Amino acid sequence: MGYLDKTSITVDAILTKRGRELLARNDGSFNITQFALGDDEIDYSLFNENHPNGTQFSAEAIENMPLIEAIPDGANSMNSKLITLSRPVTAIPYIRVSTSYTGLKRGDSAIVDPTTFNANNNNEQYIFTVLDSRLFDTIDAGTGVSTGTSIEPFSNLASSQTVEGTSLTLIATNDDYLFSDTITSRSTSVIIEGKLSGARLSVPVTISTT
Repeated sequence: MGYLDKTSITVDAILTKRGRELLARNDGSFNITQFALGDDEIDYSLFNENHPNGTQFSAEAIENMPLIEAIPDGANSMNSKLITLSRPVTAIPYIRVSTSYTGLKRGDSAIVDPTTFNANNNNEQYIFTVLDSRLFDTIDAGTGVSTGTSIEPFSNLASSQTVEGTSLTLIATNDDYLFSDTITSRSTSVIIEGKLSGARLSVPVTISTT
């Protein structure tokens, strides 16, 4: 979602398939109850405290930057969400994982076990979003909470799946329909978001045939 014109409340939004279904009903079932704000497109290095026209123009370059339109790729949007942190806060929370997931092979299993730093609560739950669920036979965070679009086997369309928990278990697909003599690897990302801290991390994942 992106604001098209900052002088008026005009919003450009890309709806999911489920969102379009609810909107088409025209019975009030399409109701936005939550939203998030981010500043991915802002270059704060353009802030100029020594502007020749005075300090009131320090942010002029930033305010005149073009506004981005809605981006459907979750790996390239909302990476810098605006969050509210509970006091006392001395540093911004961030997430780390202890290993790389770019060397998986077909049928391999992996556990994504994130840790949140600079957070008051160390028992954080996470929201894991796998951007291309076709690449995995198992996507499980242990809580049974899962959302995403149901896809037919051997689909050519990537579909995301979201689960919640403290860690994520992945088992790479052993099917060969996504691979060929020329396509020997597939890549996707797992977006990790802390439910309490609001911290966010994008983890690349690559599955190879050999």
